[in-house]
Amino acid sequence: MDSNEVRRQWAERSGEYSPEYYAYYGPDERSESVLDLLDRFVDRDARVLELGCSSGRHLSHLRDHGFEDLAGIEVNGDAFDVMEDAYPDLAADGTFYVDAIEDVVRDFDDGAFDAVFSVETLQHIHPDAEWVFGELARVTDDLVVAVENEGGDDSESGDPEVNYVREDVPLYYRDWNRVFTDLGLVEVDAESGDRDTVRAFRPA
Repeated sequence: MDSNEVRRQWAERSGEYSPEYYAYYGPDERSESVLDLLDRFVDRDARVLELGCSSGRHLSHLRDHGFEDLAGIEVNGDAFDVMEDAYPDLAADGTFYVDAIEDVVRDFDDGAFDAVFSVETLQHIHPDAEWVFGELARVTDDLVVAVENEGGDDSESGDPEVNYVREDVPLYYRDWNRVFTDLGLVEVDAESGDRDTVRAFRPA
């Protein structure tokens, strides 16, 4: 499966792991982890970008706690119809890009955002598109938060670096500490959970 096919799978996703699915469950402990880190490292007027924002449950949680300059990238256009129903204030006030991360991030200026975060999204970036991570370091002025699955010992694919969501969508395991410190960032926080590891990075 190449990077174009991965993007197509998410753009057309319905049912489980779709925008409707995530809106139904609403904010969760990952939303709270992102909020806690933003509280610690940036101000309420920070420019915040979520990668793979889906219908906006994490961004809505930030908005409910005083963050107002919010943006998101989402490849599945249906997400924004769901957002208008589930989080209408966020839909009205936020800035959103209906596209793949790879097709948007190069257009941003250096330091365009104070904080950029991902919740179980970067783990789906195909190895052919790993250049994206350097772009994220470039466009982030103050804080990168990665909430991602770093496992791999129980991969059903037989490959310790990839697993599949319901046998069709690949999940690529990476050492996010190494990824972002190799790009010149410094890890300032890390916490492992049952499934995900939450890591925060800042410029050196």
